[in-house]
Amino acid sequence: MKKGFSTIMSAQFFSSLADNALLVAAVELLRMAKAPSWQVPALAPMFAFFYVVLAPFVGAFADSIPKGRVMFISNAIKIVGCLMMLFGTHPLLAYAVVGLGAAAYSPAKYGILTELLPPSQLVKGNGWIEGLTVGSIVLGILLGGQLIGPRIAPALLGLDLPLVDTGVDTGPEAAICVIVLLYLAASAFNLYIPRTGAPLIPMDGALHLVKDFSRCNRRLWADKLGQISLATTTLLWGIFGNLRLIVFAWAAAALGYTTAQASNLAGVVVIGSVIGAVVASFITKLDRATNVIPLAISVGFLMIGLVYIDNLAKAVPFLIVMGAICGFLIVPMNALLQHRGHNLMGAGRSIAVQNFNEQACILGLGALYVVMTRFGMTAFGAIIVFGILVAVVMEFIRRWHRHNTVQHADEIEHLLEIARTDRHH
Repeated sequence: MKKGFSTIMSAQFFSSLADNALLVAAVELLRMAKAPSWQVPALAPMFAFFYVVLAPFVGAFADSIPKGRVMFISNAIKIVGCLMMLFGTHPLLAYAVVGLGAAAYSPAKYGILTELLPPSQLVKGNGWIEGLTVGSIVLGILLGGQLIGPRIAPALLGLDLPLVDTGVDTGPEAAICVIVLLYLAASAFNLYIPRTGAPLIPMDGALHLVKDFSRCNRRLWADKLGQISLATTTLLWGIFGNLRLIVFAWAAAALGYTTAQASNLAGVVVIGSVIGAVVASFITKLDRATNVIPLAISVGFLMIGLVYIDNLAKAVPFLIVMGAICGFLIVPMNALLQHRGHNLMGAGRSIAVQNFNEQACILGLGALYVVMTRFGMTAFGAIIVFGILVAVVMEFIRRWHRHNTVQHADEIEHLLEIARTDRHH
């Protein structure tokens, strides 16, 4: 890998780690405040809100200035949201501000890969960055649980500054103080991300950006390989963006776990997800990425299987396998999507389109989960609904791709030939 790749990975790790640790702190803040039960699942769509609203602008912003600087600015916004939560702003609103920073961060994070790495290393690069991202998601949830737990929280609260009343009186507040330090670490790495030499594209007016984004969105959905990879990643991230929160309710109902205990359980998924992502990065080729689609159907049935888990001995291996399959699926589909997007419209804009679709799915499914919760559906019911949804939609995507390969065989072969050619450069 080229010089600078490890710096990007380090910055991404700390930023994503903090995002997810903050999610656990926000869940515990809501529970301590005895907030209505629907507000916990509402955290996911609130985080996704700015991804959707600002989608026409963040991609162009990421292409207009060096991407390392974009990532630094984005982490600064996340720190503001973190401090808002610490000083009493409602967790839903504060976490939305963190989502604003994440929305600006993502096009730069993924876009710089296509600028830094040759196409032949794009799948491998995605394997490392996706494995690291998925790992940081789970480790962040695990860390958040430890920070609010009965061992570390009292120790943090015992660290008083002489002659200064910090106003930090609860475990979640102490955890947020540590999380701010993680964002600062990510910001420090951002400062050392090298310039790639890729040409910068000046931003246009808002109306032009909206029209340009709409054109890019239509163009990617019209591409016979882009539409399949975009549909797959949109569905998978939409489901698992919400599953991070469903697992808290599931662990409470199935295992009687507290927020801290549930976050500890989530840590086992990292083993499988990282293994799956790394394996995919070595054995899956860019021009064969769509071969993993049938495997995605099984994810829906695995989700339904969670309903039958009632003890830790069953939960650990089950979650490891589930994580491995998800990691193995996301890497090649993400790489194919980035490859087609980069060829069609440029890195930053293509990632913004991807984020828009994936986060709109998180927003829509999160809203569905909130409504189901308000009308009394249990976590088990929500898991079954989401599992069936994944299986049915992935089967539709599989048939869609099969139809494309029959009806548009020449176009598909041409696009695959481009991928095969780029793979060796």
